[in-house]
Amino acid sequence: MPPPRRRHPPGRCQPLVASALSILSFATLLVLIFLAFLSYLAPPLLDHRSLAGAQLRGVSNPPSHLTFVGGRVKNDLWRSKLSKFYVGCSNASNKFAAANAVTHRDRYLMIGTSGGLNQQRTGIIDAVVAARILNATLVVPKLDQRSFWKDASNFGDIFDVDWFISFLSKDVKIVKALPKKVGKYFRSPYTMRVPRKCTPRCYQNRVLPVLMKKHVVQLTKFDYRLANKLETEMQKLRCRVNYHALRFSHPIQEMGEKLIRRMKEKGNRFIALHLRFEPDMLAFSGCYYGGGEKEIRELGAIRKRWKTLHISNPDKARRQGRCPLTPEEVGLMLRGLGYGNDVHIYVASGEIYGGDESLAPLKTLFPNFYSKETLASKEELEPFSSFSSRMAALDFIVCDGSDAFVANNNGNMARILAGRRRYFGHKRTIRPNAKKLYSLFLNRASMSWDEFALKVRTHQRGFMGEPKEVRPGRGEFHENPSTCICDAAEAAKRASSAWLNQSNPDDQHKKNITSKNVGKPTSSDLPEELDWSELDYGEYAPLGKSSSNNTEMDYDSFARTEDSEIEDILSD
Repeated sequence: MPPPRRRHPPGRCQPLVASALSILSFATLLVLIFLAFLSYLAPPLLDHRSLAGAQLRGVSNPPSHLTFVGGRVKNDLWRSKLSKFYVGCSNASNKFAAANAVTHRDRYLMIGTSGGLNQQRTGIIDAVVAARILNATLVVPKLDQRSFWKDASNFGDIFDVDWFISFLSKDVKIVKALPKKVGKYFRSPYTMRVPRKCTPRCYQNRVLPVLMKKHVVQLTKFDYRLANKLETEMQKLRCRVNYHALRFSHPIQEMGEKLIRRMKEKGNRFIALHLRFEPDMLAFSGCYYGGGEKEIRELGAIRKRWKTLHISNPDKARRQGRCPLTPEEVGLMLRGLGYGNDVHIYVASGEIYGGDESLAPLKTLFPNFYSKETLASKEELEPFSSFSSRMAALDFIVCDGSDAFVANNNGNMARILAGRRRYFGHKRTIRPNAKKLYSLFLNRASMSWDEFALKVRTHQRGFMGEPKEVRPGRGEFHENPSTCICDAAEAAKRASSAWLNQSNPDDQHKKNITSKNVGKPTSSDLPEELDWSELDYGEYAPLGKSSSNNTEMDYDSFARTEDSEIEDILSD
């Protein structure tokens, strides 16, 4: 039988227990004070209760160094690791005859461009190719000075005309004005218009006979008047014009580069966002953003400017991804991708529908928020501010020089910049997958931030500007210049030693890639190819008034029709 346990005298342990409890309480108090102090020092969590629409639970600041490519977390949001396998290549082959050997001395082609800056840019590019098809001398194209944007700028005010002529001298003969003939200028040119997406045979059948008879022909409303698909040499000529011959005039280029430097000084790397949330854009698209009767009334009044504009279903348009994202939605998408709130953003846009109220959620998500008006003084912008095309050119330069570019619609500027950034090294270009993101935004209140961010990254796979996202030959050529993008290893083999020894710091890297026999990425390394054949949009010219210093508005990406006749009516 075990001996009975000894009992302590009453009250003997009470002082020890009390002392232990006192020490524990004091330690707990110190811990609470320390945590409160840390909480005071820590940055506050984003409060999405103040943002429009449904709310997210558990929202916190995602680490700014995390990123995604193809649904997986990576350590670099700012560039594609696959870009080293591809280079821009647009040199003519030996089979492409020199201009002086094929140009007829009595054929002159004049072009009247149409639309805003980037729409006119496509016309200029195609004008050079059309002149080559017709074996004619091209007169420097005239810019549209009477359209919606009311910009009186001439070609030389926007572009470096001397460089344009000299760079293309081996491809097409170009003159600034018609020459004199027997002491007099040529008579007024014969004016005509070709169908949209006219093929080379179309030009030879419709324009060439007139040109041979009249000697001088002017093509009007010249935008998207050349076929999207051409033979390789003509596509490469397009690229030489677009990516090398068309330089902005010195004042515009200098100011644009100054804006880039100021953005770089603020944050080293920055995102450029073409927001496209202007009243005219929203009205034309027929979209609705929950603004009630006021929004319906205001945008409906603007829509009346287009008498032939079809009546759209706003809910259907949003479901189909044919509407620009709201500023808040763009911000949430970028945060979901992994961009932190310390990232600096340059916004290229005109008047934002809803003003500061619409921009407030985006500025909450990204406080470092800039535009050309906040980066430069009124005095610096004065030479440009009265000309919409010059202001649009400044935005174009900054967007092109950005580390990541976000296009919130598929208009002219977005397409041309996407193609340009592909050609020059596949710089990060983000196009929102609006169709998938729309349903995600509708249901975001029912998911945590981590779940929301994962879905954003999944939906954006194939929309991040990676090589081979678009199947060669699909989409509009200016957006996907696949003919002018070559495998880096193959390009290095074909290039001459002089080209390899150009004074470019990247050339040695190209040599290293070749010498190390770096293989092409396998199909499993590349993003899934998308069928974007449906993105061959028409062009739409708006009517009405607009502030002269707004970024140009491209109204071509939100209405499609299988009826080519209706398309031509709306396009003009």
